[in-house]
Amino acid sequence: MSEKILIPLDGSTLGETALRYIEERVSGMALGKKTEVVLFQVITSLTHTIAAGETAVEVPYTEGELEQIKKRTMDYLNEAGEGLRSKGVVVKCEAVFGTSSANEIIKAEEEVGADLVAMSTHGRHGLSRLAFGSVTDKVLRGGKVPVLMVRMPKMAE
Repeated sequence: MSEKILIPLDGSTLGETALRYIEERVSGMALGKKTEVVLFQVITSLTHTIAAGETAVEVPYTEGELEQIKKRTMDYLNEAGEGLRSKGVVVKCEAVFGTSSANEIIKAEEEVGADLVAMSTHGRHGLSRLAFGSVTDKVLRGGKVPVLMVRMPKMAE
């Protein structure tokens, strides 16, 4: 029997909070179960801004530029998975292009056959949550598998 965990990352320290949490607990997971982790990133920046004087124009990346972005993303994901690999966990990496991180994560949970999605969260509530939205909240409400939400620890003052 195996357990498959999908961990969406965005390249930030906050985004890696759930990854670190899973890394710390992977050796204590149920005996006799093989654990596989899929590190996943949605690339949403499909254009860049070119400014000329006071005018700015959004220009789509070329195919070559998109390939380079995806390569850098895959390099990041592979590096991020080294801690899990060192503990004997099978780690797969996937990067996709999309306009909605939440929708792509929900799609991926089914495509990879995830048993669990582990995601980092700011833990916002009230007006700030309403103003900024929450990819984690959208995945929690729109997905079909359990979501482990891991809050970034508060920094010591």
